[in-house]
Amino acid sequence: MIHADGMLDRVAEFIAAHRMFEAGQRVGIAVSGGADSVFLLHALRELAPRWNLRLSVIHINHGIRGAESTADAEFVEKLAEKLGLPFHLRQTDVPSMDGNLEEAARNVRQGFFSELIASGAVDRVATGHTRSDQAETVLYRILRGSGLTGLSGILPVTSEGIIRPLLEIDRSEIEAWLRQHEIDWREDQTNQDRTYARNRLRHEILPLLRDGFNPQLNTALANLATLARDEEAYWDAELYRRLPTPNPQPQVIAVTELADVPPALARRRIRQAVALVKGDHRSLDFAHIERVLRMARSQSGSDRFQLPGLDVFRSFEWIRIAPPGYGRRPECDFELPLKVPGSVELPGSGTRITLQILEKEAASLHQDRSGRPCATVVNELDWQRFGGDKSASSLELRNWRPGDQYRRVGQSKPEKIKFFFQEARIPLWERRIWPIITYNEIIVWARRFGAAAEFAPGPESRSVLQVAETGRELSNRSEPLQRPSD
Repeated sequence: MIHADGMLDRVAEFIAAHRMFEAGQRVGIAVSGGADSVFLLHALRELAPRWNLRLSVIHINHGIRGAESTADAEFVEKLAEKLGLPFHLRQTDVPSMDGNLEEAARNVRQGFFSELIASGAVDRVATGHTRSDQAETVLYRILRGSGLTGLSGILPVTSEGIIRPLLEIDRSEIEAWLRQHEIDWREDQTNQDRTYARNRLRHEILPLLRDGFNPQLNTALANLATLARDEEAYWDAELYRRLPTPNPQPQVIAVTELADVPPALARRRIRQAVALVKGDHRSLDFAHIERVLRMARSQSGSDRFQLPGLDVFRSFEWIRIAPPGYGRRPECDFELPLKVPGSVELPGSGTRITLQILEKEAASLHQDRSGRPCATVVNELDWQRFGGDKSASSLELRNWRPGDQYRRVGQSKPEKIKFFFQEARIPLWERRIWPIITYNEIIVWARRFGAAAEFAPGPESRSVLQVAETGRELSNRSEPLQRPSD
């Protein structure tokens, strides 16, 4: 048993400050055998009673160093046995995998951690990342040209359930503590290999900067990560709060939302949209974001280009960020029979069209002329115009097609719906799935543009066919961002 000391108290305070645990949780400790993870194991074993934690040990043998890797696994297994803790082992052959060795090893680790959490074997996975690791990460990202999100560095807690209780402890402190308590650890000789950029930072560049510029550089870089992380967390919450329905659907952003606000706010909105659609910011760099900003600021109402894993499309006053090929998805073309009364959902949109017959006096006249998002839009058709067809069995809901035309109420002759689109400045991507209702192949209704003049209710109408559209796809458009208040 190790008596409480200053190092353990610092770890406990950091855990509490970031609410890493809930009472009674199962926590898997990732132990490589190195000093940092061995200290983490001993520290959490001492601190576990404070939260009534149930601990276990996790080890991944990547097979990178042959017999040395096997010896590491045996060392960790014996340590777990000595401490009376369950042991989770994953054996892999990372060198045989395609691609970058470090990335392959990281994917194996993350995959194993996710499996353990998903299976219920653990609720959290604790890793031994230290303030030294944080400093290396932040400096590396500065040198690579990272933005503020990258400068947040290693997060204390992730949404996937990974926690880092040692981020305010330096590696040198940990090694001194282990020596003081006569606790052994394993040395990974690959950490000395200067062919890895991370090792050059650790052994050459950071010592040089500490000696020549700032002896407290680790702390300064870690503090920078904390500031960046807190800034990003605040703005992420603010931006998500402004979205009507934060979801991974293609993001449709008003041009003014990017062109008429401070660039810092606009850039964050673009990054947020990318993350919602793509799931991450990987391969997104400064030039990509600036390209979207130029698109928004342009006087041209039409533009399109590709980002890594994304299609960015401007039409009129809107910009859509979507997966590549989104507009060619099969559900864009549909033909659906309609029943009266009845309802049908537009494929892939979450929009529902509902038909019912009402006496004219009971019907509430509500026509959408603004084009703004709303929960339900109601139009009405003269039920008598359907020739006594009790069920209107020839009614069909389909998407708009080039060449479609009809005569709207108040017009003297038919016009192509494409003209209405242009007049109303409907973005190109919305037109493909624009709902149209036909009767015996004659257009009787179109979203937003309403009933055909020949089927509109008149003074002599006794009953109406009510067309209600709920959950319109247009409601995915976000409201313009406001300039932050002073």
